[in-house]
Amino acid sequence: MRLSPILLSACFCFPVMAGETPWQNVAPDVSIRLVSAGQVSATGKALIALEIDMPESTKTYWRVPGESGLPADLDFSGSSGLEGHRILWPYPLREQKSGLLDYVYYGHTILPIELDFGGSEHVIDLTATLGICSEICVPAQLHLTLPLAESGPDAPNSLRIRQALAEVPIDWTGADQPIGAVSLLPDEAAIAITDLHDRVDPASLIAATSDGEPLFGAPQKSPQSDLVVLPILSKSDNSALEGMNVEVTFMTDMGAYVVNRTIKAGNAEDEAELDQ
Repeated sequence: MRLSPILLSACFCFPVMAGETPWQNVAPDVSIRLVSAGQVSATGKALIALEIDMPESTKTYWRVPGESGLPADLDFSGSSGLEGHRILWPYPLREQKSGLLDYVYYGHTILPIELDFGGSEHVIDLTATLGICSEICVPAQLHLTLPLAESGPDAPNSLRIRQALAEVPIDWTGADQPIGAVSLLPDEAAIAITDLHDRVDPASLIAATSDGEPLFGAPQKSPQSDLVVLPILSKSDNSALEGMNVEVTFMTDMGAYVVNRTIKAGNAEDEAELDQ
């Protein structure tokens, strides 16, 4: 995969509609805009999204891009009244090409973002860099500004955002835990996830730390039906992972869910059971 040295940047300086910015071309056949549900709640919450219009053969990356992907960088520091933001990442596609693993979105993509405002000013000023890849990869840069509407909700854009939210993993609320412990495997560059619930698709498991390091690979089959092994792909001091929080995302017949676990130290008995 070749990386283009050209950084595509754009900034618009003309009026915007209440719930959206104009499209910006950031790469061949790829345009991006901000859309908004149109209102800030009484508690200062608002929903917006980056809408990425690109061909089905073109991709961008999840919050953990993988071994060859380009991470997204969203800078809201120029906004007025904004106290915090949270990107609500839809469940990604795991892609393995040329021996490398990435987490991606292909084609038309909407990335919902929850905003937390304080005070009376509600103006979004976003500088963003996203990896956009087709035959080459381009770190596409753009600058978007959007004052949030005060006249009422934007129903079409609200629907777009909420459709994307349906693909975002939610916290598991069932009485039974979906997975058990997450443990290091001694003498192996891997972690083990035990006690999978019947509704969890083992092949869908994604483990990721808050900063994406180290990178965990695709789940591997195990002789034990209730245990899945995920290799550690990046170089790391595995002992340093003990006590680290890891987010485990997975699919079920009810949709995508996420739970948090603390990585525990494994023992020789765990590894012996795998070898049987």
